[in-house]
Amino acid sequence: MKVLITGGVGFVGGHLANSLGEEGHTVHLLDNFKRGVQDPFIEAAVAKHGVKIINADLLDEASLQSLDDDYTHIYHLAAIIGVVHVLQRPYEVLTANVRMTENVISLARRQKALQRLLFSSTSEVYAGTLIHMDMPIPTPETTPIALTALEQPRTSYMLSKLYGEAMCNMSGLPVTNVRLHNVYGPRMGMSHVIPELLFKAWKSKDGDSLDVFSVDHKRTFCYVSDAVRMIRALTESDSAVGQTVNIGNEAPEVTIGQVASAVVSAVGRQLTLVPQAATPGSPARRCPSTRLLDKLTGVQGVVGLDEGIALTYRWYRETVFEGQGTTAQ
Repeated sequence: MKVLITGGVGFVGGHLANSLGEEGHTVHLLDNFKRGVQDPFIEAAVAKHGVKIINADLLDEASLQSLDDDYTHIYHLAAIIGVVHVLQRPYEVLTANVRMTENVISLARRQKALQRLLFSSTSEVYAGTLIHMDMPIPTPETTPIALTALEQPRTSYMLSKLYGEAMCNMSGLPVTNVRLHNVYGPRMGMSHVIPELLFKAWKSKDGDSLDVFSVDHKRTFCYVSDAVRMIRALTESDSAVGQTVNIGNEAPEVTIGQVASAVVSAVGRQLTLVPQAATPGSPARRCPSTRLLDKLTGVQGVVGLDEGIALTYRWYRETVFEGQGTTAQ
């Protein structure tokens, strides 16, 4: 396979590149480096597996004309993501994400032997359904979609991804859309709940309090290595062409408060959890049905939440907190 990963030096992209590179595939990573970081993880993939890095902006279609035309697989992972970014600049999130997807589709249409275009969507597409309808949990991909209020900043991200799914479905290309549900692990940046809690707990001392927002909200989480296995299995399965598939785990469904307790345990601190208000626009529950994923691939998550948090903490402690390294912004 010859693979192009947009947003390739980012969180999922870097882990995906490493997985593909280990098997000898030709891997090119396209990134504008506004959030992604060429850290030792990426440098190791370049050194060990010959991964090529392309510094380009997906918003500049002209700059994409010089890219190769013989990719067999394109993974479109690039997007403006993260609750902090979505809340602070929703207009840019909406317009930039849509334009990037348009340009990737144009690029995909130039390929001579494209076998699959994978579009990375989001669990946020179900947020309006949870509010306005009797949404089944675990939530299947066939669940009707309802919008959250258009004036809500978080709606911008949802809309950009729904529009992207529709564009891919109507493009005439061999596409698979994946809706990622709370994927976490090393290199995911700091503007997400698990690394935020890890950092707060790490810099605290025994007896301190730890503020926890949206403490009663429920989620299931998926460790990044499991998510990569799921994504790869879908893109390498003919039966997944034209499908929209949840990526994540059905269980265990845990509260953010329980996640905070697991974080404190991993860090090894004695802290008092202090519940705070819910984050604006945060869904009260999020749990995907993975029946379609299982039917198409048979792949399930194998890394438990406690193990995954411990692995994530070890990387952040050694690389970022104590090592003074960098991660995505």
